[in-house]
Amino acid sequence: MAPSPPPPLRAGSLVAVVAPASGFDREELFRGLAWLSTRYRLRVDGRVLSREGYLAGSDASRAAVLSRAMLDDDVDGIVCARGGYGAMRILDELPWERFAARPKALVGFSDVTALHLVANARGVPTVHGPNVTGLGRSITTAERASLIATLEGAAPPPWTRLEVIVPGEATGTVVGGNLALVEAMAAAGRLVVPPGAILALEDVTERPYRIDRMLTALLLGGHLARAGAIVFGGFTQCEPGPDGVTTDAVLRERTRGLGIPVVAGAPFGHGAPNHAFALGRDATLRGGTLAWA
Repeated sequence: MAPSPPPPLRAGSLVAVVAPASGFDREELFRGLAWLSTRYRLRVDGRVLSREGYLAGSDASRAAVLSRAMLDDDVDGIVCARGGYGAMRILDELPWERFAARPKALVGFSDVTALHLVANARGVPTVHGPNVTGLGRSITTAERASLIATLEGAAPPPWTRLEVIVPGEATGTVVGGNLALVEAMAAAGRLVVPPGAILALEDVTERPYRIDRMLTALLLGGHLARAGAIVFGGFTQCEPGPDGVTTDAVLRERTRGLGIPVVAGAPFGHGAPNHAFALGRDATLRGGTLAWA
């Protein structure tokens, strides 16, 4: 039997804040917490402020805090403090089977993609959306509203006027996130792309040739062949090198021969805007519009 989806949050729900990856700017965290606290009750373990090199504390500490939040019946949702790097290091230390049996909302993006992919592979929908530190920056009211709507069970407004690279129509489960993490999870043998899935991808600070390499690796591994459509979000600070080849050119060249619909310019990623949306749930891509079921 497939897992039940996480119950929707409501005003006053208890949200745990965790730091499964890199450290972060404390002021941005506190600003993000202040905004979240206007809608939800918060639980913040003091260990999220730990540091160990480029990580937000030791692997054991990060895994313990996230595991506690995943298993605590009082906690209604989990929001990650920041991405960066580190979530893959603790994947095997987390209680995935018990979490799938009693799922709750899991929110974040960037490095949090690793957590999304594992949860989605077990049939548990998650939320690709701003991390807490992102909520503490100058994001728009619409971006924040999209997070609340997604957490509380409302279908987000359709994404319209997307750039059509390859026309067509497809309906499938939305999976993906950060391209570098998707490719890394494939290398680890941990990437599950359901047949006919709509693969959502974005990235930051990668040269076009590196984006080419990651897409090519997913192509050679057979992962793109299982997708029913591809939706590209923002590719922020992914400027051409001396050769002049652009990211847009790479995205087109690497996907136009797949025989599936491909669109670009969707409002998610490391730049603005970064609207929240559900991973592990169905959506329909028709022309330049993506609408959730």
